[in-house]
Amino acid sequence: MPRRHIRVTGAAEAPLRAALRALRTELDLPGAFPAAVLAEAETAAKAPRPPDHDATDLPLFTVDPPGSTDLDQAMHLARRPGGGYRVHYAIADVAAFVTPGGAVDAEAHRRVQTLYLPDGRVPLHPAVLSEGAASLLPGRAVPALLWRIDLDAHGRPVTTGVRRALVRSRARFDYAEVQRRIDSGTAEEPVALLRDIGRLRERLEAERGGISLAVPEQEIVQRDHSYALAYRAPRPADAWNAQISLLTGACAADLMIAAGIGVLRTLPTAPDGAVARLRRSAHALDVDWPHHVSYAALVRSLDPSDTRHAAFLQDCTTLLRGAGYTVFTGGNVPSPAVHAAVADEYTHCTAPLRRLVDRYAGELCLAAAAGREPPEWVLAALPALPEEMARGSRRANGVERECVDLVEAALLKDRVGEVFDAYVVDVKDNDPAVGTVHLEDPAVVARVEGGTTPLPLGERLRVRLTRADPGTAKALFEPA
Repeated sequence: MPRRHIRVTGAAEAPLRAALRALRTELDLPGAFPAAVLAEAETAAKAPRPPDHDATDLPLFTVDPPGSTDLDQAMHLARRPGGGYRVHYAIADVAAFVTPGGAVDAEAHRRVQTLYLPDGRVPLHPAVLSEGAASLLPGRAVPALLWRIDLDAHGRPVTTGVRRALVRSRARFDYAEVQRRIDSGTAEEPVALLRDIGRLRERLEAERGGISLAVPEQEIVQRDHSYALAYRAPRPADAWNAQISLLTGACAADLMIAAGIGVLRTLPTAPDGAVARLRRSAHALDVDWPHHVSYAALVRSLDPSDTRHAAFLQDCTTLLRGAGYTVFTGGNVPSPAVHAAVADEYTHCTAPLRRLVDRYAGELCLAAAAGREPPEWVLAALPALPEEMARGSRRANGVERECVDLVEAALLKDRVGEVFDAYVVDVKDNDPAVGTVHLEDPAVVARVEGGTTPLPLGERLRVRLTRADPGTAKALFEPA
């Protein structure tokens, strides 16, 4: 999970575009797709491999950010006779369009995952597929992996199945619209049930000791010839929608474990030192964290619309470091196989338009549900997948870090020499005069150095901005 989701809006785009273009070159990010890839994608878009089952009568709907066109998932939610719920979750069938070993496949293995920058994205697949033929856009019959998950009255899975099917989404919503319809009581039942099922799944997550971080979106805009920074707190509907994806990932992991072959998304328990650092950060940001309260319970109590809580939630994502992918075959399920944040076995399978591993996880689940062996092309690719995904994650994390630094430098570039109120949230072990500060306003996290005495960890400190130049120098402070 990224530390920050950044959007640049309005006039703020103009002075940042050159720096962002330079960043793409500096990080050697993929550019335009090769001609052979585009040609193969165009052909595949016109003639995907058709599924045997027709489920176009199922009135699916999608929930995505405004303007999104690469739609991986569509859902239909219903009550089951006698109690409980039925979740239909359609996932884009990328394998229906991608020939194993072909040009599109090879390029996807080179890119690994879609990269997101403030000025746009670097997609995993050509737009003719990811934003066209393979996307679950409304009003079109599209191949999909159609999950059917029956839940009991408490939201626990009772039965799980997945098959290839032709589907047609009926409606397209964004998070704000879903929230508005549910809050106003005007949502039809399939949409209104998103709240009911989402809350049940959140309650089960809490019982397991899992946690979903409500990380705010950071937005930088230009106001009065200067930059301002703001956070958009996630809505409850964002979290309810995420719970459907998490449910499917957990059910997919169970299918693969039962079959004895698969690829899991794993995360070890955070070391004590990482939790201790978070406690220092909580103290520095004046976030009340009693010693008898667990990390998971604390995070669930936070209000992401509160600036201090939002800053702390950003820091909390450091506990997600160490996540990776674990392949297993022959029934040799790894131990432990749990994703610490989910507090359950889990896999990535719901975003194949944007993440390479999901296409393979989907095929493994189809095979497990049907009681057959996975395709040979899947088996051949499995051993290399963890390292491929690790490489893609390193690149995505690097892009994210550099973008955060660039945006923050743009925010502060005209304020060099000014003094800010800050909190010391980290101190370098071998040089206590060097560390990290979190500004009260704007919500910037940056390096501080140049003092002659140890930094007061967890305490307030006045700091002076000594440099900030987007694309050239990251924001740097010194004690004032």
